[in-house]
Amino acid sequence: MNNLDQNGTYLGRIWTAEAAGPSVVTIRAGRVFDVTSKQVPLVRDICEMDDPAGYVSNAPGRDVGGLEQLLSAPTGNTHLLAPCDLQAVKACGVTFARSMVERVIEERAAGDPDKAEAIRNRVASAIGDSLRNIVPGSPEASKVKQTLIAEGLWSQYLEVGIGPDAEVFSKAQTLSSVGYGAEIGLHPSSSWNNPEPEVVLAVSSRGKIVGAGLGNDVNLRDIEGRSALLLSKAKDNNGSCSIGPFIRLFDEGFKLDDVRVAELALTVEGTDGFVLRGHSSMSEISRDPEDLVAQTIGRHHQYPDGLMLFLGTLFAPTEDRDTPGAGFTHKIGDVVTIASEGLGELRNTVALSTDCPEWNFGVRALMTNLSARGLL
Repeated sequence: MNNLDQNGTYLGRIWTAEAAGPSVVTIRAGRVFDVTSKQVPLVRDICEMDDPAGYVSNAPGRDVGGLEQLLSAPTGNTHLLAPCDLQAVKACGVTFARSMVERVIEERAAGDPDKAEAIRNRVASAIGDSLRNIVPGSPEASKVKQTLIAEGLWSQYLEVGIGPDAEVFSKAQTLSSVGYGAEIGLHPSSSWNNPEPEVVLAVSSRGKIVGAGLGNDVNLRDIEGRSALLLSKAKDNNGSCSIGPFIRLFDEGFKLDDVRVAELALTVEGTDGFVLRGHSSMSEISRDPEDLVAQTIGRHHQYPDGLMLFLGTLFAPTEDRDTPGAGFTHKIGDVVTIASEGLGELRNTVALSTDCPEWNFGVRALMTNLSARGLL
């Protein structure tokens, strides 16, 4: 797979017909190795270790085939799953200045893409790049807030963008995230939506960041724009959360500082011939990843099985796809690829959430499967 580092330590999951369930895997010299054991049956268990990368690098495993072969049939009897299992899936919003402006536009347009362009021009002329270097919660941010209030441009999105408290929400239910090659879902009632290419942190129950992967926080712009109280409907649907292809564990060659400067490339290829390209630069994030983790897990909130944390995106699509001024929206069949050097590629195909395979393998099914395999 392009963008994987042959010296990196990768952790993931596959579904196998033989086990009728998931197995924990790693990548060694382009081969997939099953490292599931009775002592360590879950990705969650490895992420709880003092040295996850050290364990994975030396864990005994069974060669189950070549990675490229696995990727060439992403929905076959053996295929990649999201690389997390019992972890909670959380997400941070409005963590980049440019996407912050787009969230304000969504709110002011009340989910109507036809109104977005005019509002975009007015808000951008007033705000410009003035928010780019402001530290959220700082005295300077407070002054900007008062200025924007006086201009009649203050918004709940700006509050979480430059205020002291980050937006952290529940993105998906445990075990409901999809992986590489799966369909990603749009709620049938949405007509204005887009991908959100993001870095996703793997965090232990102690709040330790142990690695990172890629994620698509599928966004329904019209539904969220109508009301912030519809955030759950806009964010948590069948197939609306994709993570993968693997968690790259921190080791001597890959650390949090590499995440802080990661560059993400996005490509959307439609069956109509339309191609959209975008990017997100972690160096432009307004809040440090460690701050976002600290606002999510701590004495105020525990996650006994750890969590996966989406960090937000710089990407905000404004390129028109069909109607002038209406911006971008998905069409069924779009192939979305998110890529980053060292983290690999996450590729999915857009469908309606009502047409995606139903999610029916929850925690009880996982525990039953592991028990039947003698792994519990």
